[in-house]
Amino acid sequence: MVQQASEERDTAPPEHTDGPGPGRAWPMLALATAGFAVNFWAWALLSPLGPRFKESLGLTSFEQSLLVAVPVVVGSLGRIPVGALTDRYGGRVMFPLVSAATVVPVLYVGLAGHSSLAALLAGGFLLGIGGTSFAVGVPFVNAWFPPARRGLAIGVFGTGMGGTAISALSTVRLVDAYGTAAPFLITAAVLAVYAVAAALLLRDAPGRAVPTEPLARRLASTLRLGTTWQASALYAVAFGGYVAFSVYLPTYLKTGYGLTQSDAANRMAGFVLLAVAMRPVGGWLSDRVGPVRVVTGTLAVVLAAALVQSSTPALTPVGTAAFLSLAAALGAGSGAVFALVALLAPVYRLGSVTGVVGAAGGLGGFVPPLVMGSLYGTYGSYALGLLLLGAVAAAALTYTVTRLHRTAVGR
Repeated sequence: MVQQASEERDTAPPEHTDGPGPGRAWPMLALATAGFAVNFWAWALLSPLGPRFKESLGLTSFEQSLLVAVPVVVGSLGRIPVGALTDRYGGRVMFPLVSAATVVPVLYVGLAGHSSLAALLAGGFLLGIGGTSFAVGVPFVNAWFPPARRGLAIGVFGTGMGGTAISALSTVRLVDAYGTAAPFLITAAVLAVYAVAAALLLRDAPGRAVPTEPLARRLASTLRLGTTWQASALYAVAFGGYVAFSVYLPTYLKTGYGLTQSDAANRMAGFVLLAVAMRPVGGWLSDRVGPVRVVTGTLAVVLAAALVQSSTPALTPVGTAAFLSLAAALGAGSGAVFALVALLAPVYRLGSVTGVVGAAGGLGGFVPPLVMGSLYGTYGSYALGLLLLGAVAAAALTYTVTRLHRTAVGR
């Protein structure tokens, strides 16, 4: 499968392996990372307010879960066409476009769309646009850097997922202080400023490969690449695991260890920040020892930490160490997977591949919380859910060692 990707890349327009030069590459990376963070901030606005809307609108637990899930699902699936469009039109067009488009649902929800479940679902559906920004940034950043630095560069860009932490830490406080509209108005203003700045300052890398095939044909070709499915499976475990724990960890800690909501939320923030910080580390290590080796190591840590935590050890120090190990491994593993994508995907289809892989990661994070909640409701314990995480990590580790390691290590 990896050989298939390499053969298709050989037929693509020539790639400028020396890169367009570091002088402009790092400012472009900084602008792209800021755009990713701002759009993810908007994408995550509804999640912190879920309990409040449940109380004010009389929602059931399922309706609350649906409200939080809609932006995640739309943002994940929307990465597929947005990634393909980025291949064609470039980040200079797509970043301002996605950011400006996200302003509309942010204003709608903040000003008028929070009075009923139907209005919130409609607004949440459109908020998913912000989640597609990941599929814009990866091919944009990749084109600015030579192969030897792409792992680090894409890892740095990936820290923009910390925009979800901005939402988690600020949304409820702003609502309490200034009313429901406040966080939405502030986010909309920041998005609008970024859209204008991106339109004026962003530039696509010189010599960027531009595909000529129609969109549908490019997507079909992307889905036939072995690299697409290999990376999707790995990213569903790495980034999906991060998303799952960042969403479900407060509930886990409150139910499993009896922590207060505030203490559980603070520990979740620590988990998120460590995972975000480790993403560029995973990319940096991939540049030096190869992404397959980094993915192998991180999956081994996930397996070990899941097995340790499945026994529900004391939170201090063993449980905390297990969760921090999970955060570090999942963050570094997410960075390494996209270093692998940048290495193996045809350069003229990188946006399309990124869209599919990003969708797999987002959707991969949606299933585990449902499984964990269901298992706890049935058995009164999270042990089986963590053992299932270990089993998935073990399967991904086995595949990486037996298939990818032989064909891609050291490339």
